[in-house]
Amino acid sequence: MARVAQIGIAIGALGMMLTIMGLFPGVTGLEPTTGIGIVQIFVILIGFTLLILGALIYVKFTFYAFKKSTLSQQIGNRLALTGLVLAGLSALADILGFGSHGVIPAVEEETTIFLGRLQALAIIFSFFVASFGVAMYALMGDLNGRPPEKNDDDN
Repeated sequence: MARVAQIGIAIGALGMMLTIMGLFPGVTGLEPTTGIGIVQIFVILIGFTLLILGALIYVKFTFYAFKKSTLSQQIGNRLALTGLVLAGLSALADILGFGSHGVIPAVEEETTIFLGRLQALAIIFSFFVASFGVAMYALMGDLNGRPPEKNDDDN
């Protein structure tokens, strides 16, 4: 099970790198532009999704590999995934057509994506909800139980 936990760490590290690249595109050597684009929003969302999923995999297979999830852990798991869905909906609100700004036509065939303050606050809040769900999953489990041991007499 240690290998699966290591895969969780790798997924989380990849997610962190993608999130940083999405938030600060100048890190990659690209010329930063004014505003935020659709690709940048998707990279941030994919990066944070990988970060949360990697954290959930790591916690599950490091601390609770052979144990059933408690009700509190299941709530934490669902809370983490709900935070990811809310972050996606908040970030893509104008693109999907239910935001307050919609897609703003800029020049002839190009469009400008507007990410407002309320959307940014909703994204940050959703990230905190997802992180709280991972922490809840990690802290609410039963650490006293032991994993099943292999006996040679159990043939």
